[in-house]
Amino acid sequence: MEQNKKKYVTYGNCCPGTPGAKKDITTCNFMLAPMTDRFVDVILEGLKKVDTSRVCTKTDRMGTTYRGRRDDVIDAVEACFIHAWQRDVHMTMEMTLTRGCPGDSDCDFKLSDLTGKANAAGIRDIHFLADCRWSLYPLGTNQYMKGIADVVNYSIDLGLYRETGHAGTILRGDVQDLFAYFRWVFQWCEQKFSHFVMEISWSVNSPTPEE
Repeated sequence: MEQNKKKYVTYGNCCPGTPGAKKDITTCNFMLAPMTDRFVDVILEGLKKVDTSRVCTKTDRMGTTYRGRRDDVIDAVEACFIHAWQRDVHMTMEMTLTRGCPGDSDCDFKLSDLTGKANAAGIRDIHFLADCRWSLYPLGTNQYMKGIADVVNYSIDLGLYRETGHAGTILRGDVQDLFAYFRWVFQWCEQKFSHFVMEISWSVNSPTPEE
């Protein structure tokens, strides 16, 4: 009977507002979806071109996870998306960025203390138009709508904003400008919220005509 006993999860002494990870850890879960018969090659080639020496990585049937310092994690996922891009292939990417989860844990990985971006040189000259729908979820605060409005208004100032859609904001622009904006948003949120989540849906080369 003991061997058939169900193993329920427990989150111990998790406390709202107190990150479970004691290190300065950012987590990104993402999944690439190239609309081509060569999707396996496109995904694997994109992953292989990324310098992941500064992040903890895991890939399974649900996608890939990068963990580490904020700048290293965003640099790595940006490089993966850009390296996977092909001029004639419609591709999407679902991406979740999070920091400060009370149920989080430290990874068995030494955080890099190097400055600069490991992948910057390999992607800085690659530019293409991208669309995305994104949502910000600040947790543990009653003033979350003010924070969301502040970061959305900054996207208007940058010329990236297109419209407010259902459960998210629609942006369009050069892929490098969009990632720079999300990097800024993440850093801004670190100063305002103890726990927050960003959900970003990317699309490039969509056959759907722009409205």
